[in-house]
Amino acid sequence: MTSVRPLRVLAWAVLPLEVVLVVCLAGGVRIPAVVLGLAEVLVVGLLLAEGIVLLRLRRSGLSWRDAVAELVPGPVLRLLGHELRLLASLGRWVARRPHGTAGADGVFPHARDQAALMYGFAFVCVVETVGLSFLLARWPVVHGIVLVLDVYTVLFVLGLHAASATRPHVLAGGVLRLRQAAHVDLRIPLDRIASVRRETLFSHEKTDGELNLAVGAQTSVTVELTEPVDAPRLLDAPRPVRVVRVHADDPQALYGAVREALTRVRTAPSPDPGPPPRV
Repeated sequence: MTSVRPLRVLAWAVLPLEVVLVVCLAGGVRIPAVVLGLAEVLVVGLLLAEGIVLLRLRRSGLSWRDAVAELVPGPVLRLLGHELRLLASLGRWVARRPHGTAGADGVFPHARDQAALMYGFAFVCVVETVGLSFLLARWPVVHGIVLVLDVYTVLFVLGLHAASATRPHVLAGGVLRLRQAAHVDLRIPLDRIASVRRETLFSHEKTDGELNLAVGAQTSVTVELTEPVDAPRLLDAPRPVRVVRVHADDPQALYGAVREALTRVRTAPSPDPGPPPRV
């Protein structure tokens, strides 16, 4: 809609300016009160305008999801969605509630071999947070900003591991669902799988048409397809792939389950075509 475009342009102009002002204030730069007031008026006006347009989009018949998608740029929505999935994964991790496993024929976790690395990384981030808190204690504004960023970094690292732990590979309903953290969720119909094999690899070259979902720098199962499937990147850029390499805590179980499912699909009796037409 034409009323949405000016708001998007204004948002891309105002929000970076707001970030610059925050950085300047944190660095001790004196900014005239008039400039600060004007900046806040612009931000508040932008939020009010977006709220009004959002309500108009709802009244025109769009759902809340479609209205927000119309108002907010796609890449921003996808990044926000990724962050929300990470935070939700932390809750699922604590509650021991895996995602997307209800009614599955097979569930194959894949986070075990990265656990030590992720915990170590999170510990380093915690140590950095404590150290910077002492070093920046004399500058409360800078201390507050850095503290928020450091705490979020710790949550982000734990969220990455939690997403891997709560989003296992799943085989269900004739579809092999391969996942990595909160940013890859690839669904492959079994009738598109040409072959599957056990293959442990520790080095992966980036090649067009191939997707490597390594855990701990290794993959252990290779799936080749009869035709490409789309594995979109985080910002929704298309990525057709015909070879997918993944890892699982028990790769033999994943390999065996896929092989068994492929055998059932390929040996299933074809439907009865019925009696021949009368001439």
